[in-house]
Amino acid sequence: MELAYIPSPSRGVLYLGPIPLRGYAFCIIIGVFVAVWLGNKRWVARGGRPGTVADIAVWAVPFGLVGGRLYHVITDYELYFSPGRDWVDAFKVWEGGLGIWGAIALGALGAWIGARRRGVAMPAYADAVAPGIAFAQAIGRWGNWFNQELYGHETHLPWALHITSSEGGRVPGYYHPTFLYESLWCVGVGFLVIWADRRFKLGHGRAFALYVAAYCTGRAWIEYMRVDDAHHILGVRLNVWTAVVVFLLAVTYLVLSARRRPGRETVVEPGASDDPGDGEAEADAGDGEAGAETEPEGKDEARVDVTKPDKAEKAEPASEPDAEAGIKDTADSGKKG
Repeated sequence: MELAYIPSPSRGVLYLGPIPLRGYAFCIIIGVFVAVWLGNKRWVARGGRPGTVADIAVWAVPFGLVGGRLYHVITDYELYFSPGRDWVDAFKVWEGGLGIWGAIALGALGAWIGARRRGVAMPAYADAVAPGIAFAQAIGRWGNWFNQELYGHETHLPWALHITSSEGGRVPGYYHPTFLYESLWCVGVGFLVIWADRRFKLGHGRAFALYVAAYCTGRAWIEYMRVDDAHHILGVRLNVWTAVVVFLLAVTYLVLSARRRPGRETVVEPGASDDPGDGEAEADAGDGEAGAETEPEGKDEARVDVTKPDKAEKAEPASEPDAEAGIKDTADSGKKG
């Protein structure tokens, strides 16, 4: 008997009359709200309009849900299309099964459509929402806890996850809570992106690339711990290969982007009024104001030297009274002679 462990909920759905309230769905919804809220704050701090992030999210979120479900169904097709299975279950998103790789890929397509409609550069938008996406993933992983899924090998550690359900081939017991490991990792990734973005002024999509690379690093080792059925290539789980490939692509983009387009965008949304009194924009505005204060002084000095030479010339004799007196004496003696 385990003295300490993480209990699983007795059920993942509650009923409000005929309406089912599913823990998995609530975690996804809360994650989306957190991502949009934080993304909006970061967007406004960069000089964008309030509400732009939410407007684009109207396109990105549905695309992301479809993409996440498609990736899961394609990579685990035997759960829905093998003998004895009901293909209608492929549409039951609330029962779990969203692949983050498909969600990010198709969600990015939806965001691109929304960004074009608003006249916003996609890389700048991706940088603004990157840490929020990481936090949304951290929250969404708790939906797997409600469904008693995505756990690792058996363990007797104090934080072992107690699986009580025997549905879907589960064996009740105590396992590594890989959902919790990934949730904590995503929280760390979110804070890493926020810190790096402030420290290095990441722009042109590099904050988003850092999020992708950091997430893939954690996902690769967490994936090794999972015991759920998965396709293998050369003895390695498919999602591990996916994490490695996406990690390399993200790092490549980071390096090439830093060389070709260093620095950060000065304008993220054309026509938006800048408010340098908040967040990151305050620091950026402070630098700009300091530069603006020093520049006019130089211009004023140049204006004095160029446009008012007479005053400068008149000021010079005033500093030499002896010479002026000598000229007057000479003139007087000339008159007398």
